[in-house]
Amino acid sequence: MFRPDLQDALRDRDAVLRSFLAPDGSLTSIPTKIRKRLVVLDLLAQEFEPGERYDESQVNNRLRAFHPDVAALRRYLVEEGFLERADGRYWRSGGTVD
Repeated sequence: MFRPDLQDALRDRDAVLRSFLAPDGSLTSIPTKIRKRLVVLDLLAQEFEPGERYDESQVNNRLRAFHPDVAALRRYLVEEGFLERADGRYWRSGGTVD
């Protein structure tokens, strides 16, 4: 299965975020196309500080500000390499850094 490169996907960042973010910053929906989802996941990854460890409830609380389906967002973040998970703890492992 083809996996687009994050940097390639981010070329359309502004247009994707305009399409999927409400005025309050929450997600109107989770993109089904992987290229667009990578852009959204990169935005969500910014909520986690590199080097910090988070338990599942902390991850859920941060993601809930964007969308109620925190389980799907968590799973996508891990599957796409933005977060790593071990022993119930999560940490940022990818995405862009400001």
